[in-house]
Amino acid sequence: MKVFYTTLVLVALISISAFSQTASLINEVDPNIGAAHSRWFFYTPAANPFGMAKPAASTNGHYGNASGWEATGYDQRHESIEGFVNFHEFQIGGIAAMPTVGELQTVAGELENPESGYRSRFSHSNEVAQPGYYKVKLDDYNVTAELTSTKRVAVHRYTFPKSGKSNLIFDIGNRQGESGAVSDAFVRRVSESSIEGFVITLPEYVKNYQAGAMVKMYFVAEFDKSPVNFGTFIGKDIQPEEMAAQGPGCGMFFNFETEANESITVKFGLSYTSIANARLNLEQEAENLSFDDAKKNAQDYWNEMLARITVDGGAQKDRTKFYTGLYHAILGRGLASDVNGAYVKNDGTIGQIECDNNGDPLYHHYNTDAIWGAFWNLTQLWAIAYPDYLNEFINCQLDIFKDCGWLADGVATSKFVSGVGTNFTGQVVASAYNRGIRNFDIEVAYEAVRRNELAWQNRPKGVGKADTKIFTELGYVPLTDNKSYYSGSSANGSKFSASHTLEYSFSAFAAAQMAKSLNKWSDYKIFMDLSTGWEKLFDDETGFIRPRDTSGEFIQNFDPFEVWRGFQEGNAFQYTFYVPHNPTGLVDRIGRDKFNERLNSLFETAQKTGFGGGKTIDAFAGLQNVYNHGNQPSLHISWLFNFSDAPWLSQKWVRQICNDFYGTEGIHGYGYGQDEDQGQLGAWEVLAGMGLFDVKGGSDAEPGLQIVTPHFRKVTIKLHPNYYSGNNFVIEVNGNPTNDIYIQSASLNGEDWNSCEFSWKTFTEGGTLKLNTSNTPNKNWGVKND
Repeated sequence: MKVFYTTLVLVALISISAFSQTASLINEVDPNIGAAHSRWFFYTPAANPFGMAKPAASTNGHYGNASGWEATGYDQRHESIEGFVNFHEFQIGGIAAMPTVGELQTVAGELENPESGYRSRFSHSNEVAQPGYYKVKLDDYNVTAELTSTKRVAVHRYTFPKSGKSNLIFDIGNRQGESGAVSDAFVRRVSESSIEGFVITLPEYVKNYQAGAMVKMYFVAEFDKSPVNFGTFIGKDIQPEEMAAQGPGCGMFFNFETEANESITVKFGLSYTSIANARLNLEQEAENLSFDDAKKNAQDYWNEMLARITVDGGAQKDRTKFYTGLYHAILGRGLASDVNGAYVKNDGTIGQIECDNNGDPLYHHYNTDAIWGAFWNLTQLWAIAYPDYLNEFINCQLDIFKDCGWLADGVATSKFVSGVGTNFTGQVVASAYNRGIRNFDIEVAYEAVRRNELAWQNRPKGVGKADTKIFTELGYVPLTDNKSYYSGSSANGSKFSASHTLEYSFSAFAAAQMAKSLNKWSDYKIFMDLSTGWEKLFDDETGFIRPRDTSGEFIQNFDPFEVWRGFQEGNAFQYTFYVPHNPTGLVDRIGRDKFNERLNSLFETAQKTGFGGGKTIDAFAGLQNVYNHGNQPSLHISWLFNFSDAPWLSQKWVRQICNDFYGTEGIHGYGYGQDEDQGQLGAWEVLAGMGLFDVKGGSDAEPGLQIVTPHFRKVTIKLHPNYYSGNNFVIEVNGNPTNDIYIQSASLNGEDWNSCEFSWKTFTEGGTLKLNTSNTPNKNWGVKND
């Protein structure tokens, strides 16, 4: 009996220990890191991973932004909150609520003068932000606001003081964040304690890439207390006891009598397709769910998703950076389809995802910012730990292709929102295929990839690559003075000609490997020829990638620091290293010793500005630097030493970037106000923290992973059983992972390993990589003996 009791205690302790480790992961995340100058999606801690419902505090959301991408929503430097908004996606925002006490106000008011509207002052000392939960005290009203969610339902709880003038304001018809101008809105009361409605917006990117298209958001809201009275408003025009209102600026208010510490819970069912589906989402996900139950479910789900990668040892600041980066990587791109599989098609009609025998969709649709650079962070991390999501993401893109004939660079409810006028979706599809993630229609996928790389006839502006025709004819894009919005491109050339040539060469290589696997040999040859486009722009005289003009000559007055002339959001210093599909070819072209000397010098210079824009709070502050970690074109460069027989320099500079560029404060989080782009910079830090990266972004027919020293003594990656044959891939560090950053020797699955790379197949089969490290470099480890 005593032995049995001891065994029970031991089992219980093991269970508690395992749970505690998992439960602690949400406590490793700090959503306030980088929350100054953040993008609209960024500060949504109450959301689920990849969720549609993203309720969050907004400090300046109604201000909007000029171009549709600038920072807006929540700024940690602000001192008042104007409401709690439920939709937060790229180019999507709307449906706000605000609790108040006292005389009714129906406009948000200004930051400089909180009394001008219903906004309230608050203190960060009275704020709690965790994955799946947010809480803040609104000082002007003595109201505590709490937020959580299910996947498609936002759940708010407001705790009031004793008052006969407690109010709930539903702000429906006003601009929120990146939503763009409101063209129409509607709200009506449908019962004593429920309302429904919609808002239609014209986001800036949709206006420029798919003229005439709109983003529609629908909702049903239910609250658990009967009001004393109610009414509608449009702006400051208040209509007591009106049952409905329509038009920009519309909303609804409810007045309550509350006791001290009395709470009112509001549930928002959300949808992009209809009010009926918003109600269905609410009924199926949260009809009988309390706030506390919803919070527990959300945080359990976050713990489960974060626990796909567990780390042991290392400095606490590195753990915080790691899990905050992972949090952003599985937060940024959210659900766009309903529980029944309904989704909005590109033409505005409603599509239907195929369902199983139980009526559940086989996959889901997602909104997404552009893929630009995501192959060096998000899609790579998803392939490693979240292949189920990546596969869904691809099925979503293929549905869009079947609906309108083209792959989309970025979408807001299936509307084209091409981020920078290029399109790497084909590369992502091909790289998933190359990695063995293939739970989609392969023939449709290949047709989509091929069309994305080669087709130019009647190519819509919104799918990007307007200069495909000239690239496929010449093998490069010539420089033209084109004023086209963002893309700067036409059939004859582009003002971003050099960067487009490099990008298209890269994605053509990825398509070639898929074509080869499918025995599409004529296509393979076409794609491989196009993949050499970078060679046509490499200028041996200057040692830089240099744009050519329409006559085929290198441009005059060439300045490698110059931005925007031939290069998009970067310059020749940065883009010359943009040959990820053939890094050894680039090394050979420059010369190995010269390559290493030049690249090392580049990082020594870049370190002086924190590898970005210094301490300037501006997303574009680092564009003219020799290296800019705050933007996508540079993100693979520190790993290139693994291809130039100097892997110890990758070990050095990858770690230095993590130490200097990434911080743990509101302002110094991802650089100083640099562009997180729906989790991309966070995902890069996670890859670096694990010590794994693929410069080629999965483009090889047989992809690999390059190695540096992880930030932790042990990293355990749980391999998804539906996609990979192994159980776990484990990396162990024998040495102090914080200071001993240089690899001295290694073993892989018990065998000596003297390479700075191993195959993707080895990773998916599971195993253990052991690294012996020191604080001095071993310049012989990982070097080829040729």
